[in-house]
Parts: sequence; C-alpha cells; structure tokens
Amino acid sequence: MDIVNTDFTVPSSVPHTHTVVFLHGRGDKPRNFASSLLRSRDSQDRSLYEAFPSIRWVFPAPAAAAPNERQCQWFDVYSVVDFADHEDVQMPGLRVSVDLTRNVLEREAAALDGRWDRIVLAGISQGAATGVHTLLNLSIPSPPGQESIPRGLAAFLSFSARLPFTGRNLAATRAVLSLDDVPTHNDVLRNTPMLLEHCVDDGLVLVTHGRALRDSLKTFGADVGWREYPDGGHWFNSPTGMEDAVVFLEKALGIPRAAAAAKPRWACQAQ
Repeated sequence: MDIVNTDFTVPSSVPHTHTVVFLHGRGDKPRNFASSLLRSRDSQDRSLYEAFPSIRWVFPAPAAAAPNERQCQWFDVYSVVDFADHEDVQMPGLRVSVDLTRNVLEREAAALDGRWDRIVLAGISQGAATGVHTLLNLSIPSPPGQESIPRGLAAFLSFSARLPFTGRNLAATRAVLSLDDVPTHNDVLRNTPMLLEHCVDDGLVLVTHGRALRDSLKTFGADVGWREYPDGGHWFNSPTGMEDAVVFLEKALGIPRAAAAAKPRWACQAQ
C-alpha cells in the first residue's frame, strides 16, 4: 500500500499525559485537518490544543488503494447519496484502515508504557466511521499483574459519523472485515466512554445515520453520549459542540482544561 500523505503530530506543550489519535475525513489530509481544528473553538474561545496542553495529538495518514490513487480516503464509497449502494466496495479499504489504526493505537500506547487507558480515539466523517470499526475489532491486553484493570481506551470521540455495514449484530459486524486478533467479548466497548456529535443540517452524512450508529453501539453494550446541534453542517459545531467535547474529555481523562495560554508555535505557522 502506498502512503498518499504523511502522519502529522502536534506534541504536548507540557509533560505528556495522554494521546489523541484523530482520523480526518474523506478528501482531507493530516496536517490540513490538524490546522483546521484551530478554527473550532470552545466557550472560552480556545482550541482543543489550548484546552489540553498535556495531550499529544496524532493525525494518521490513510493508505492508498493503488499507486495512482489521488483521493485521500480511508475506504472507497460507491455512492455518497446512498451509502448502502454497492456497500461491499467499502470493505477492502476499511479492512486496511482499521488494521492501520490498530497499529497506531498500539504504538501510541507503548509510548505511554502500555497505558491504553490514556489513549483517545477520535474521528470525523469517514475517519469516525473507521474509528468505530476499529473499536469493534480492537483487542487490548491486560498489563502483567493488572488483569483487574478494565480493558478500554480513555475515550472515543466522534463527529458526523455513520456505521458502515449497519443493521447487524456485533459478531456479524466484526465478521465483515475478517480481521485477525478480533475479540469475542465487548470489553473495549463497555469500558470506553463515548461521545457522538452530529449537526442536524449535515447534508452529507444525515443525522439519521448518526442516530443509527448511536443505537447500534448501545446494542453492542457501549455507554454512548449523544449530542445533536441545529447547525454546523458536515463539520464541528462551535462553540457549543466543542465545549461539549472539552467537558467530555475533562471527565473521561480526569484532567481539567488548562488556563488560557498562547497558541503552540506550529499552530501560528500553520494558519
């Protein structure tokens, strides 16, 4: 698989405590998406980077399906009007992207001494759809001597998402991708706090798809928070939606948002 662009990382500006792995949407690129997050602000007019300076932000790049692939995407889609039309074309790329994302999560957990509970998986649009299937197919090992610690991520944060291959039970949804090292239990889903956000005026991934995702995850045993917003389109709602994300992360990670601070140097250069 050829890489169509490269991963981008925003380092923490104070001692590193947590990592967010954030998957961009179809047609975007890691660095561009990382920069665009600066424009979505919370109620205190701060970006997520400024609210949580101890977090390292990792923006992975998807793999191209072919050497001449120009569309930066996590998987192919036959129709953006009806996602169920020729749905099987989504499967090969989604399988590769889920495996890639699992490897990124494993790498980032290793950098935190195996603390999977300090890793957040986040995504928007197609990146969030990939993130959902990653969670469904994620096995997290218990640290030696700490088998009693719940196996889960610190959090899952989703924007404008849907569930590819919806309408199946958990086992059947996992079976679609035929991946190796897939759990038979739902521990990761039960132990990972989740927040799904969706704008009602989203014209690409309709809010009904988001509601269906929410309901499926609940059926699979997940504890899902759900927020709808009247506007924002196929993007983040700001400031209310970003404020909700900050409050969610404060609770899930157990760290308060920081006092007001200057933008990271890279951010000023990227604008």
